[in-house]
Amino acid sequence: MTARSRLRAVLANLGWLLASNALMAVLSLVYIGMATRTLGLADFGRFALITGTAQTLAMLVSFETWKVVVQYGLDHEAAGDNAATWRLEQAAALIEVCSAGLGIALVIVLFSLWPAPFGMDAAVVPYAIGCAVVQLITLRSTPTGILRMRDRFRLAALADSVQPIGRLVGATLAQWLWPELAGFLLAWAIAELLTLAATWALAAQTGDVRGLLRVRHGWRQARAENPGIGRVLISTNGQSTLGLAARQAPLLLVGGFVGAEAAGAFRLAAQLANALSKISILLTRAAFPEIVRSIRTASRAHFRAGVLRVGLAGLLAAGAVMALVALAGRNLLMAVGGHAFGAGYVYLLWLAGAGAIELAAAAFEPILLSVHRALSATVARAAAVALQLGLMLVLLPQIGALGASISVFAGSVAASVLLGAVLWHYAMHHGLDEATA
Repeated sequence: MTARSRLRAVLANLGWLLASNALMAVLSLVYIGMATRTLGLADFGRFALITGTAQTLAMLVSFETWKVVVQYGLDHEAAGDNAATWRLEQAAALIEVCSAGLGIALVIVLFSLWPAPFGMDAAVVPYAIGCAVVQLITLRSTPTGILRMRDRFRLAALADSVQPIGRLVGATLAQWLWPELAGFLLAWAIAELLTLAATWALAAQTGDVRGLLRVRHGWRQARAENPGIGRVLISTNGQSTLGLAARQAPLLLVGGFVGAEAAGAFRLAAQLANALSKISILLTRAAFPEIVRSIRTASRAHFRAGVLRVGLAGLLAAGAVMALVALAGRNLLMAVGGHAFGAGYVYLLWLAGAGAIELAAAAFEPILLSVHRALSATVARAAAVALQLGLMLVLLPQIGALGASISVFAGSVAASVLLGAVLWHYAMHHGLDEATA
């Protein structure tokens, strides 16, 4: 496959992801707007703390098995070994089941014994636990990896679209039938279950689901066929956990230090910033399969040229995001959440700036994963998260949620600089051509 055809493949993948995630971004602002206006600032803050904690626990115990499925599955497919591909997918699915079990135990203990930090009364606790449990049993990284490995990005986009549509319908029904915190928690839980069912159903169209159910299970054989899989799983879990700490810890700390109302304003600002800067995540997901394919055959010059093009596109997109936030951010916040949420504009500026920095450096991490430098990427992320959390603990008691926003920006700058430095060091001292050896 030529460099031009690979670029076309990335753009095609990105096109489907953009279509899906543009829908998700727009609908997320609509259903979050319903929740904020129905629940009010304080109850929306409690809602954000409960769902944010559930997402935190889910990411802490889960592994990004989709990256393993893509990275090792493409090698098996190139060798024509379907059985090895199916054993890999089966192992990945079993890992997700075990992760869900651990997470469920943790969330039941957390919400049952310490409901006060989340502002929950006794009547809400069962719904909060139920929503968190559903979040954990609906881990779907493996079927997503199957779709991406098979270049079925159209189907993956359809599966991802089920969640925002389900939440929109659920939020509408909650407004009419049960306009309380428990009603919105139930709506979110049902949307997750529908998304899980849709993702596996669409993954089944590739034939892999039938194969992984038929192949004989053997974890030892899967480890032998995929050398280094344990290390990659731990590294990707570490990266996702660190990424989660960078995204979710600020919300939980704002709620703990400042209160539910501040958490609500911060959550809406973060939601809007994420919607505007989601291109970085899409670019990574779209490019990862093609990076894995091309790293084995591309010359150093061609690979660097491709990275440069991706980086330039990221810079242009980052500039557009910041211009939009500066001009329309306050009005967007008030349009979505109401006048009370306009105070979140200053948070939005810092959070959107953090997203723009991540967007400009979106290509660094998948490239490092592709050249088997996952540990280096994890160390770089860990250092950036440590800086962010340390700064947050200093600033939060002094300036509240603004301190959390500034800390997120500082963490994004540090992560981008460190990942870029690791990639530059590898390219200069080892050479990307070694990956083909």
